[in-house]
Amino acid sequence: MRYGFGAAAGSARVPLLATLVLGGAPLLVDLCRKLLEREFGADLLAGMSIVTAVLLGEYLVGAIVVLMLSGGAALEHYASRRASSVLEALARRMPSTAHHQTPAGIADVELGSLRIGDRLVVFPHEVCPTDGTVLEGHSVMDEAYLTGEPFEMSKAPGSQVLSGAVNGENALTIEATRLPVDSRYAKIVRVMQASEHDRPRLRRLGDRLGALYTPAATAVAALAWLASGQTHRFLAVMVIATPCPLLIAIPVAVVGAISLSARHSIIIRNPAVLEQVDSCRTLVFDKTGTLTYGRPALTEIVCAPGFTRAETLKAAAGLERYSKHPLAGAILRAADEEGAAPDPVAEVCERPGEGLRGTSEGRRIHITGRSKVPSLRIRAASGLECVLLIDDDVAAIFRFRDVPRHDSESFVSHLAPRHRVTRIMLLSGDHEEAVRDLARAVGIAEVRFGQSPEEKVKVVRAEAARAKTLFVGDGINDAPAMLAATVGVAFGPNSDVTSEAADAVLLESSLQKVDQLIHIGRRMRAIALQSALGGMALSAIGMLAAALGHLSPVEGAVAQEIIDLAAVLNALRVAMPSRLTDF
Repeated sequence: MRYGFGAAAGSARVPLLATLVLGGAPLLVDLCRKLLEREFGADLLAGMSIVTAVLLGEYLVGAIVVLMLSGGAALEHYASRRASSVLEALARRMPSTAHHQTPAGIADVELGSLRIGDRLVVFPHEVCPTDGTVLEGHSVMDEAYLTGEPFEMSKAPGSQVLSGAVNGENALTIEATRLPVDSRYAKIVRVMQASEHDRPRLRRLGDRLGALYTPAATAVAALAWLASGQTHRFLAVMVIATPCPLLIAIPVAVVGAISLSARHSIIIRNPAVLEQVDSCRTLVFDKTGTLTYGRPALTEIVCAPGFTRAETLKAAAGLERYSKHPLAGAILRAADEEGAAPDPVAEVCERPGEGLRGTSEGRRIHITGRSKVPSLRIRAASGLECVLLIDDDVAAIFRFRDVPRHDSESFVSHLAPRHRVTRIMLLSGDHEEAVRDLARAVGIAEVRFGQSPEEKVKVVRAEAARAKTLFVGDGINDAPAMLAATVGVAFGPNSDVTSEAADAVLLESSLQKVDQLIHIGRRMRAIALQSALGGMALSAIGMLAAALGHLSPVEGAVAQEIIDLAAVLNALRVAMPSRLTDF
């Protein structure tokens, strides 16, 4: 029985008409736009089926196809991301006003009204509004998001501060040395905008299969029409050929992979990368906070003659208990691990730029930087150093480094045999010696050091042009490079900007999560291909039956629904628990 308007009861016409007009019209408009842009995806065949059904009066058939097509579109929309979210996150992070210090007092002014030379006050825990020089105050600033350096940096009169850095517990008075639009943070925003605009569109798995399947199905339908002279055979073939395993089963597999990822503390922001991550043959790592823990650790104590390790560590720990210096925590942790109880200290003072002083058991204790001890003859090493003086004599040098994660070496070594990775690169803004030391420790041969965010983008973009590239980073300075890579992964939720720029966010700072993401992508791709190719094979059998006149258009639509059900049930296996790591 045909279900045109002439055959259907009046009450049946309303839902069919509503479905075709309200559901089908927007889909057809979108398909026309894609045709103008020369995008011939899997949904083109469905659009042709809808138009043919309407022309032949088979409104029920057209409505069924509309529902199938809109279901797949809804799943794709559910798994989409907003392209502007990265820049919105950057805008949210920066303050809109600055505290301008004038003879009359402090007044809040718009950033656009600031001028070079203005005196500004940065209150505790605020984001610095522009680049400048400290005039008054003593604090620390977290610049890791901007520079990639793993340590909070001490700030005293004469120190340089960067826009976007987060102030510590004390207020600072600074002099603006750049306009906000010319600041370091603003440059990163501009690089981000360019990266977002130039980001290549990933061609989805369904589109690639549909580009082959659509012309073949159309040819079979046309031949059936020409051979039989019956237009309904053309429609029957088109309906059962509608590639719903591509339009529905693949999105179901993607949603299942998103769910599985979330259960393993991996947030998928751009679902397309699940189809790409396993095929990435180049992996680029940022240094700080990814392959390392992102915090200083005391790695060496060089004692002067006459002093022991335990003695110097207890003296330093006793003094550092009263300090807010970023290295104080590393000394206190080392003392605790080694059971070195801090010495009692009195008369503690910390003058800006002079270090920390105090007395302990009648001895003068002084901790300061290497540059403040010109007589020091011990060769400097990579990383950070401080000097302990007891009664004005050099007692020890404390050396600090951002140490590798315990699993960095094993993770890097398993990438080639397990994931067919052919190139691994360490890309960092840190200085050469620190980057090369880490590369040797974890087994990476290729390094780039001293890289600004702009330079990182150039390197990653060049690598992505040669092969699919996965970039892993954790700071704002990494966000533009994430956008330039085929797949960008934010390592740990340290920055909302980085998370917005990334295709996937690892909520736990563990390299095992990177491995799990690759395995989830591999599993999803394999099952999605099974569902798509299996469904297309069954549709091909149905197409032959319809071409020979054994299936009417409605029967073809029902048969296609059965095929869809089988493909979707198979795609649901993606969300089932499985082994997700192999190192």
